[in-house]
Amino acid sequence: MALIIGSEIKEFPEDFKWLNIENKLTKKDLKGSVILFDFWTYCCINCMHMLPVLSKIEEKFSNEPFVVIGIHSAKFYNESIDQNIMEAIHRYGINHPVIVDQDMAIWNEYNVYSWPTIMVINSEGKIVFRGEGEIKYEHLEKIIENTLYDDKLHNTLRKSKLNIKKKVVEPRKGLYYPSKIAFSSDMKYMAISDSSNNRIVVVERGSGNLVCTIGNKIKGYYDGNFKEAKFNQPQGITWVNNELYIADTGNHAIRKANLGQEKVETIAGTGEIGDLNELIKNATERRLNSPWDLAYGNGRIYIAMAGYHQIWVYDINKKYIYPFAGMGYENLLDGMAKESLFAQPSGISFYNNALYIADSESSSIRKIDLESNYVSTIVGKGLFHFGDVDGNFNEAKLQHPIGIDAFEDKIYVADTYNHAVKVINMKEKLISTIIGYKHSVCKVDDPNCDTLLLYEPNDVKLFENTLYIADTNNHLIRLYDLDKNILNTYNINGLD
Repeated sequence: MALIIGSEIKEFPEDFKWLNIENKLTKKDLKGSVILFDFWTYCCINCMHMLPVLSKIEEKFSNEPFVVIGIHSAKFYNESIDQNIMEAIHRYGINHPVIVDQDMAIWNEYNVYSWPTIMVINSEGKIVFRGEGEIKYEHLEKIIENTLYDDKLHNTLRKSKLNIKKKVVEPRKGLYYPSKIAFSSDMKYMAISDSSNNRIVVVERGSGNLVCTIGNKIKGYYDGNFKEAKFNQPQGITWVNNELYIADTGNHAIRKANLGQEKVETIAGTGEIGDLNELIKNATERRLNSPWDLAYGNGRIYIAMAGYHQIWVYDINKKYIYPFAGMGYENLLDGMAKESLFAQPSGISFYNNALYIADSESSSIRKIDLESNYVSTIVGKGLFHFGDVDGNFNEAKLQHPIGIDAFEDKIYVADTYNHAVKVINMKEKLISTIIGYKHSVCKVDDPNCDTLLLYEPNDVKLFENTLYIADTNNHLIRLYDLDKNILNTYNINGLD
């Protein structure tokens, strides 16, 4: 039977794995504390939007008997694996305990039907609030304040905060979850979005020598010189002459870095998450929603706006920004640009007057013909149609691809949750795996690892006959020689 408002929570399954803490938690441990359950899955953009809200809530009530518990109920096969969930916890800086919801057993017991779902439980273990989707901080804050107040009146609160021992993560040197790659027009330089270090790294592509870093590694939102500027989980980047355009995803903004002046400025977004119904065209006044990747073409910046499930355009000359394709609802639907649907587009590539899009949540690759403005699907069939299958377009399956690069008659795809790079041959209408082997992963620091494969790659870019790959969970850039079929690690000289 579904648990509703006023119902008492159940005991956690004894054999389920807890992450981010030293010991398991039980219903008895939590007695006397106000609890917040966050049902999430780490691919979900709406779940990502809730993470800073929960972090702010945890800080607000840090001295109260209050506990946030993440219940990770996976959508994709890859997300059900403990190690992969732990990587997501590190990547997004999650501080609270997380229980791995095997086969969505807790999800089903509580009759949850959407990500994210938030529940607040009072100190006697009874559900006092349940909400689906993104919930505003102010609303959640008020609910918790009222619950704590009522429990104090009834003398049911613990006298002190529950002592939870969080597992300590050693800081890393070098890159930390690098996500996207971009080359300068002359191919002399390469920029890397060093996402969880909240900065951009620029190197000489050929030598690997560090040119500069943009951002001071402290999460924030600040324009200024390269050492002062602050970012929040930057993702997509693209070059236009001597300037880098940056999708500052966590700040819901597009930033521009001038390499000659060594200055960063915001060109679109306000730093606040937006509303789809806003009609403002002026880029610096228009609120955005998790811009994830960028591509330059026709004098415009094309934006994979993951949070709105749309493709947007930034007009460099007019300084306007506006939705171009997708109605803003999450699904897969072909048709004219304004009538189509996307599902968390996270990778975008411009080639020969067309856009190619890694539409992550539908595990599909889409194309927008910029002459007809028509959206078509190359491979993929919907939100819950995914796997690891090569072959013709009708049979092939991907699993949450994030990176893409189109050139001539081939499209290279970072098939992220299959830990693979695949190539789509448009002439033969076939997909084949270049790197990857059926969900196998090998961490860079694993002593049992004799062959280092890819681990959730987020991007792939082609230069001459070499693929440059953001091997995100291995914190590396990799090189794959298409002639010799050899995968190597790219060395950056002078970083950290």
